Amino acid sequence: MTTEIAGATSMATKYLLAELAGTYARQTGNRVSVISMSGIEAAARVRAREPYEFVVLASDALSKLEAEGHVVAGSRVDVAVAAIAVAVSPGAKAPDISSEGAVRDAVATALSIGYSTGPSGTHLQRLFERWGIADAVKARLVQAPPGVPVAALIARGEVELGFQQMSELIHEPGIHIVGTLPPGAQSLTTFSAAVCAASIRSDATGAWLRFVGAAENDACRRRHGLEPVKEPYPR
Repeated sequence: MTTEIAGATSMATKYLLAELAGTYARQTGNRVSVISMSGIEAAARVRAREPYEFVVLASDALSKLEAEGHVVAGSRVDVAVAAIAVAVSPGAKAPDISSEGAVRDAVATALSIGYSTGPSGTHLQRLFERWGIADAVKARLVQAPPGVPVAALIARGEVELGFQQMSELIHEPGIHIVGTLPPGAQSLTTFSAAVCAASIRSDATGAWLRFVGAAENDACRRRHGLEPVKEPYPR
């Protein structure tokens, strides 16, 4: 008998989970429906006990849900590691991002800077504070609304320089990805999955999550701009 499993994910693992869901359906006959949204919205929906079997979020956000009793303790599966990347419009001069100082200079001279509401955006704001340029660039910062990729702001010409997880930029049209942030400026985010407390198919959901975390899917992670959790992100 076919089992249907529905879950929520933040945008960083959208394309990874879509491909894995297709593979899983072919291998097992079980259908997985993955609804992508901002991490903020996904966490809010899980807290509201909406009928999701699983959720995939940044690990710190998932830990909060677990502490609050909204996901099943002990059901966590690490999914992937995401690095922050830099993008500009196609044809624009690519900034030097070979060092932390070069990235700071690129930010300091950019006419507008796009960032997200997710972990990458939080890291960037802290980075600007550490660099002592937060006040200087404040008027030039443009935050993408929850669920809207920074790539969309770049493609529409609303920002000159954009920062977001590589996995959220790699499939988006109308941009040129310069590369990932260098050591010193980089922040890696682990994304993890867990069975929701509202789940009515916890055994089937657990089997799906184990498949998602399996090493056999590491090539799939890399296709979508992510890395296995057990390996350091390539610099």
